[in-house]
Amino acid sequence: MPKLRRAVAWFIDFALVLTLASLLAVLTFHRIAALVTDVPGLAVHGGFDLLTSHGNVVGASEHLGLSLWDKAVLDVEEAFGALIVATFLYQWGCLALAGRTLGKGLLGLRVSPSAPRRAAVRAAVTTAADIAVYAVACMLLIEGRFGLSVLVWAVAVVVFLLNALPVFSPTRRSLADRLAGTAVTALGVSTPGATPPVRTF
Repeated sequence: MPKLRRAVAWFIDFALVLTLASLLAVLTFHRIAALVTDVPGLAVHGGFDLLTSHGNVVGASEHLGLSLWDKAVLDVEEAFGALIVATFLYQWGCLALAGRTLGKGLLGLRVSPSAPRRAAVRAAVTTAADIAVYAVACMLLIEGRFGLSVLVWAVAVVVFLLNALPVFSPTRRSLADRLAGTAVTALGVSTPGATPPVRTF
């Protein structure tokens, strides 16, 4: 079943992304923990704030707390940014060099043509649909922009569906395929315009 093969290939690739996300989450947790447990650094920073607060102890404490929060938020946002960049590089590198991601290769599928420019467009759309827009929604939520976060989350769902649902159409080409001018075919099957006709998956 071609559609099932594409779905399994996508799950394999997405599992790799989730594995990277888990590693980044652990790294980010340790970075934030290091901020909180840096007692000497906190003492110096807090002491300086207290000395320059003109007796406003509450204000100095609040400033220290906000500073720690901002650094923690920055660590989380850097992790999301790294995830987006890594996902794009994985998609683009695999398609440009091998014409298939690990998931597609294991399921006997390839993306054609695999020219670097086409691979870059396809990788960008796939990354946006699978990870990037959701990551932006999460970052907005962390920054306290709840309403905008919900809106972007809804956009993320729409973008994902716009990319995925066309796979079930007769042409079986996702939004990423259509924008990049590519098609997912079985390994060993000729590219569009050649004979025999291409079987898209």
